Amino acid sequence: MDRNALRETGLVARSAELAELAHSRAQAAEEQRRLTPDVVELMLETGFARHFVPAAQGGVAGTFEEFNEAVAVVAEGCPATAWCASVASSLARMAAFLPNEGREEVWAKGGDTFVVGSLSPVGKATPAPGGWRVNGSWAYISGVDHCDWAVVCAVLPGDDAERQGPPPARLFALPRADFTVQDTWHGSGMRATGSNTLVVADQFVPEARSVDRLRLFEGRPLDSTADCHTVPIQAVNGLSCAPAALGAGRAALRLWTESTAQRLARGGGRPGVPGPARGTYDAVLTRAAGELDAAALLLERAARLADGGSRVTERDVARNMRDYALATELVTAAVNRMFATAGTSGHTTGNPLQRLWSDVNSIATHIALAFDPAATLFASQRFDR
Repeated sequence: MDRNALRETGLVARSAELAELAHSRAQAAEEQRRLTPDVVELMLETGFARHFVPAAQGGVAGTFEEFNEAVAVVAEGCPATAWCASVASSLARMAAFLPNEGREEVWAKGGDTFVVGSLSPVGKATPAPGGWRVNGSWAYISGVDHCDWAVVCAVLPGDDAERQGPPPARLFALPRADFTVQDTWHGSGMRATGSNTLVVADQFVPEARSVDRLRLFEGRPLDSTADCHTVPIQAVNGLSCAPAALGAGRAALRLWTESTAQRLARGGGRPGVPGPARGTYDAVLTRAAGELDAAALLLERAARLADGGSRVTERDVARNMRDYALATELVTAAVNRMFATAGTSGHTTGNPLQRLWSDVNSIATHIALAFDPAATLFASQRFDR
């Protein structure tokens, strides 16, 4: 039997319904700067939150291959919904590194608990009897207005003068009642993600809801052997972002092709008629479609490799970082090329193509998709050995 058939959860098939609903709510979500509640509810029912949750806590400990495809499917309907769905999966995977007592608390109501958060070590934690006291604010927390729990990263006290390398840091899981949200998200793209600021003010976090950040980075969970938990984070970090760009690119290609076909039918592209020549449209279509196909192949391979868990090597990590950064560059180039020939109507704020263009370019700025760090690591595997 095919190995993927053994681990298929139906997430991709269910994602089509979520994409349809999210598409119908996209404009409202854009205006409200957050997803609508019915979309969030269906996102959780679809299975994104539980996809990487340990089986003991009601999850399926699923594959990156299935996750990658499902996120791209949702993004064809609404990139912001796909982004929040990816957050729900990815942050739950991080919470899976907590001690068992902490995991039981996070998923006390089942595997569909919506976890958000950030790995940025911008908070501060100090030891306290039985745990830690945490302070800080974390910007760009997508989906925070709808979440049940959050996982944040805070640095520990120490002597900065004697320290070599980055300061030690831990992850902390907090229920929704233990933090506040500041309405700070006013981006030009991905507006519907509701990526506001999470604030924790001198909150006590018990030891059971904390774990050393290095365990997540190195793929060393406390007591899980699942491939989705034992893979180093650098091999998968970009897979939480790039599939949403790919789905958005596919949606842009569909819209651009339909509108361009209509323009050509009205006489556009002919000699002497204002606007690009027919050959320009042909070249844009062919090149953009090829770039999107190439990006999809890179992400499919990266996801399959990530499913190797602890068997993933340093070279594998370097190639995956290269591939999801390069895939995002290909998608962005394709969308920008189409947008440049979309005409004035394509640039209006009410045109879905304009929203997709903004969303893709916003996704491409994420630090996990930066090409230069990926290039440095990839080249070091060839030049420095």
